[in-house]
Amino acid sequence: MFASRTHGARPWARISHTEPVFMRSSTPTSSARRARRIAERRSRRRPAIIAAGLAFAVVAATGAAVAVPVTSAQASAAGTSPSFSLASYSVPLDSQVAASAGDKTTIEARAALVAAKMATADAAQVTTDIQASGLDVGVTNTTVDTTRLEKAVDRLKDASMLPAMLVSAFSTEVTDAVAAVDARTNGLRGRLDAAIALKAEQEAAAKAAAEAAAAAEAAAAAEAAAAAEAAAAEQASSTPSPVFAGPGTSAGEAQAIARGMLAGYGWGDDQFGCLVALWDRESGWNSQAYNAGSGAYGIPQALPGSKMASAGADWQTNAATQISWGLGYIAGRYGNPCGAWDHSESVGWY
Repeated sequence: MFASRTHGARPWARISHTEPVFMRSSTPTSSARRARRIAERRSRRRPAIIAAGLAFAVVAATGAAVAVPVTSAQASAAGTSPSFSLASYSVPLDSQVAASAGDKTTIEARAALVAAKMATADAAQVTTDIQASGLDVGVTNTTVDTTRLEKAVDRLKDASMLPAMLVSAFSTEVTDAVAAVDARTNGLRGRLDAAIALKAEQEAAAKAAAEAAAAAEAAAAAEAAAAAEAAAAEQASSTPSPVFAGPGTSAGEAQAIARGMLAGYGWGDDQFGCLVALWDRESGWNSQAYNAGSGAYGIPQALPGSKMASAGADWQTNAATQISWGLGYIAGRYGNPCGAWDHSESVGWY
């Protein structure tokens, strides 16, 4: 029986005869399913918790607890979204990124970059110096290949936000490349220095040889001058003073004057015979002989006669003056009277 209140009283729950009433089940099957779902959710969260715990342990062990955010400008320049980097694992080489001035890795990286810059400049300079000198340094290729060094420098510059271990490795790579470039540069510099020293030695030797030759030539000239002076003094002392022979001097008298002068030239009687024959043909030993066709004058037939003025102002009238000039001419041109006679025999004049 179902009872209900009417007439304004609060009704009791009415249960229909046609609608079934379902009650929450408390059977063992439903409870088991609920416990299994809770266990599955817990098992899915466990790996994430373990990973987080390990990451925290690593950070705590290394003392790296400070995170440095990557700015939007930096992320935009790199073409990525803003992210974070651990400060203790990065070695910024750019002044725009904060870094500890005493950080060993940073100092090594900057020192490597400075050494690379100096090595590149030295390499270019040695090539320029060799080309400017124009010297042979013993090798055809006088350039220094810095390609490997330049690539290593680019890698080191791009590694500013990488872990310190990688930055240190890149610094070592730059240092090794610098050593290779320096070795090549120093080798070329040594070759250039050797070539310069060799050139200096050669120039010094050439200068010394030239000075020695000049000194020898000067000594020879001085010796020759001294010998000539001595010979002239001896001739002056051994040759009798010429006697005046005026227009009336005979051929015999002129020949006697000539014979007395031969000794001063070191000539003997054999040369006197050639001289007599030569001047017999030219003038007959006549101090007034004149060739109207050629203008030759005097005993030796000087052409022109005024040449004999070098032997004396009285060359036109004094046979001794003419003979003195004539013997000097023969000595200088033919060596001795017989040489002049032979030439005259061949061509008809001397």
